[in-house]
Amino acid sequence: MRGARAAGRGLLVLAVLLSGYVAAGARSDESGRGPLTLATAGDLTGYLQPLLAGWNRAHPGERVTLVELPNSTDETRAQMETDLRGGNGRFDVLNIDVDWTSQFAAAGWIRPLPRERFPLDTFLRPVVDTATYQGRLYAVPYVTNAGLLLYRADVLADEGLPPPRTWAELERDARTVAPRHGLDGYAGQMLPYEGLTVNAAEAVYSTGGSILGDEGRRVTVDSAAAREGIGFLVRGVREGWIPRESLTYTEEESKQAFKDGRLLFLRNWPYAYVAADSAGSAVAGRVGAVRLPGPDGPGTSVLGGSNLAVTAHTRHPDSAKRLIGYLTSEPVQRRVLTLGALPPVRAALYDDPALVRRFPYLPVLRDAVLSAAPRPKSPRYDQVSLVVQAVVHDALTGRQTPDAAVRRLAEELAAVTRR
Repeated sequence: MRGARAAGRGLLVLAVLLSGYVAAGARSDESGRGPLTLATAGDLTGYLQPLLAGWNRAHPGERVTLVELPNSTDETRAQMETDLRGGNGRFDVLNIDVDWTSQFAAAGWIRPLPRERFPLDTFLRPVVDTATYQGRLYAVPYVTNAGLLLYRADVLADEGLPPPRTWAELERDARTVAPRHGLDGYAGQMLPYEGLTVNAAEAVYSTGGSILGDEGRRVTVDSAAAREGIGFLVRGVREGWIPRESLTYTEEESKQAFKDGRLLFLRNWPYAYVAADSAGSAVAGRVGAVRLPGPDGPGTSVLGGSNLAVTAHTRHPDSAKRLIGYLTSEPVQRRVLTLGALPPVRAALYDDPALVRRFPYLPVLRDAVLSAAPRPKSPRYDQVSLVVQAVVHDALTGRQTPDAAVRRLAEELAAVTRR
């Protein structure tokens, strides 16, 4: 998913070794430098080549070649895992979804990084936590993301209404205002894939609940808070103010529905705001963004984005760390935003007046990131996410009540943690 990766979708950095290298899995010492190959899971905006051209001019002996992998997050992860399990040492740096850090660290695929080498105190505070596992830094945040509520500013202005801050206000407007304007009410990403895990986690987190604790060692989902959060989504589908069509939506389909003028409200990542407010959109100039609502006020978003990690088998660890330092430097982070529309991790950029004029959602996004929470940390995150997707989708389609779904979540997640 986007942001999910983040967006987007972030980079996956692979280091393909020099053509003369044949010793699979060979290592070098920490001073190792040399060329790298950087692969991304679909550079949809074409922003990356200009960034790499700057690096290549300044580092001719450490040139980076760009390789693009499939756009699908699941396919990207599958390709990475296949190579990493083989131990063939073809990768130097990985740009991994923020929620893969624990899994890759626990598997021994990525190496710990020295905190003092990277200016982590200049990053938005919560993003650093996504790059750690068992108290150690295993990656460096590259882009961040948080879910926002996009809304039709023109429709709410016609009704004399502010954007909703609570679930009750969202539900009221989605049930009553949207039909008066020929619109569907509210949609998120409800197809059973990573996006549904995010939507479900946000609903649970917004009630004060949780899914796992102790970095995946303890199941915490069996709670009244979780039942309330899942129940909110189930009720929306049952009553129709969440259209059943949204059960087939990923980020792209839901973005297109909003961009085409078919939705009053949409939960999505900031890139959808940029697309909806751009030339060619049916709602350009009529889009607003606020934090996700919760039961009694602003809710809790899930942190998205991607982190850069150095593989355990790299032959050029120093070049890999230097590339990470370059990609997370403030000048490059500025270009990540202006060229790629990807939210940067550098906190100072969210207060830049010129950037705020160009990207009006930045102050809202900063607040959303600062109050956001990561998806459940677990060395078996892929299995955790599959369980959440399957169970919550059954609840949304009416196969299970919210109470039964939460009990089943607790049982199946407990089985995952015991493996």
